[in-house]
Amino acid sequence: MSQISISLPDDLEEFVREQVAASSYTSTSEYLRQLIREHREVVRFRNLIDEGASSTIEGTFDKPYFDDLRARARSRTPRK
Repeated sequence: MSQISISLPDDLEEFVREQVAASSYTSTSEYLRQLIREHREVVRFRNLIDEGASSTIEGTFDKPYFDDLRARARSRTPRK
């Protein structure tokens, strides 16, 4: 595993230490790794949203489509 050194202002260092002490994290490294993993998921999700927003719209999205969508959401039955 590689290492990265970071410098934090005193207030951020104190915040990180408080978060580690108040949680199940065993070290500041574990806490920061988890923050990075979570941020990676946010970035991945944003990229998927951007990809979907820039994709071509296909299909007919009329009242019957949304009625079916609502019914499936209520019943949680997957579409066939």
